[in-house]
Amino acid sequence: MATLFALLAVAAYLFSAVSVTGRFFHNQGPNRMLSLSIAALAVVFHSFYLGDAILAAQAGQNMSITNVLSLVAWLITLSMLVSSSLLPNTILLPVVFSFSAFTVLASMYVPVNHIMHIDMRPGLVIHITLSLFAYGALVIGFLYALQMSYITHQLKHKGAGLLHSSLPPLMLVESILFKLILLGTILLVIAQISGFIFLDNMFGRGYLHKTVLSIAGLIVFIVLLAGQKLWGWRGKQVISLTIVGVALLSLAYFGSRFVSEILL
Repeated sequence: MATLFALLAVAAYLFSAVSVTGRFFHNQGPNRMLSLSIAALAVVFHSFYLGDAILAAQAGQNMSITNVLSLVAWLITLSMLVSSSLLPNTILLPVVFSFSAFTVLASMYVPVNHIMHIDMRPGLVIHITLSLFAYGALVIGFLYALQMSYITHQLKHKGAGLLHSSLPPLMLVESILFKLILLGTILLVIAQISGFIFLDNMFGRGYLHKTVLSIAGLIVFIVLLAGQKLWGWRGKQVISLTIVGVALLSLAYFGSRFVSEILL
């Protein structure tokens, strides 16, 4: 059943990605409600697959890099779908849907295992949950930063066409970006504090690089928010720092796991 759920999720994600993309290039694009409904089904199939992939291990929970990446993608996709009626994220959805499909396939066909016993450590559950939500919020912020960069480029070069007409106002995207970064930064601070409270040694051999890179990413986002508040940073400064911050957190969460689970 797990394989069936995975294949259904991938097919539904890719259908939705293609369907939403069609709206950018045609005056009468595909039915948006149909596209989002199929994507919602993909999220349901994805959740069933993740439940089996993570919880099926008898010795514990399989929190491999591919399963965690797929879990993050599921969280981001769910958040984007829930907010799609309120926030201007249509142009981002094909990227999100395609990435989720890729993570499902990676989880299926890259045979790695990282067995944990998070059910026996409530503090670890809290830390992992906060970290995932923080990372998810900041990755969505990163997507909005890319959208803001594209809109800025189109405005400077007076881009035209149907795709340009589908773009939301720059100020609205910028406002959402800063709110997401603020939310993600607050969650990241709490996640770091929970790590020092619930984990044995955040600067021990197994956690040192993660802790240092996470703190470095946190500092980048704090500097970004301070710069925006105190000095009115906008545009390239905000986009560049958002990319750097997300890159540091990605290295913290997935860098060593990629080397140990995939390459070695």
